[in-house]
Amino acid sequence: MQALLPVYAKDILDVGALGYGMLAASLDLGALSMAILLVALPPIKETGKVLLAAVAMFGVGTIVFGLSRSYPLSLAAYAFIGMADSVSVVMRQTTIQLATPDALRGRVTSVNMLFIGASNQLGAVESGLVAAATTATFAVVSGGIGCLVVLGAVAALMPELRRYRTDREADEAPAAASPSEPVPVADTPG
Repeated sequence: MQALLPVYAKDILDVGALGYGMLAASLDLGALSMAILLVALPPIKETGKVLLAAVAMFGVGTIVFGLSRSYPLSLAAYAFIGMADSVSVVMRQTTIQLATPDALRGRVTSVNMLFIGASNQLGAVESGLVAAATTATFAVVSGGIGCLVVLGAVAALMPELRRYRTDREADEAPAAASPSEPVPVADTPG
């Protein structure tokens, strides 16, 4: 969708360069405001449910943005997408960090970062190709719908993700290790 912002600013919303800049900034403003809110709120325990809800909000926000012909609504929708993405990123990173064994955490994080970077670039290519074959609106709205369809499949096929909680580690920790056992140290390249 980000790759299609110039098309939305020029051809759909007709807001010019300043409008485009404000539209692009609204995503980051939404993400920043949500990050501040997440710091101020108590830690989220039900990360699985919150992750799925955030991705659903991302998909819905994408559809609203794609259909909008109102500049204020488009600004609000794009900021909302930034907020939902911010929550999604925090929940994904929290889940990955807590669910990965210590010895594999660096490798898993590296692969995760590679996929995140590649998915953004592939998403831009996909948006551009679909928009060229159809319209920018179809590309954005179908992307939002696709997000919701994949989310539904993941939620249905991975019930353990829906049930994932961050506080389960604290409940299991006393039974998992005793003070007399040595703590394993992760392998480091060297």
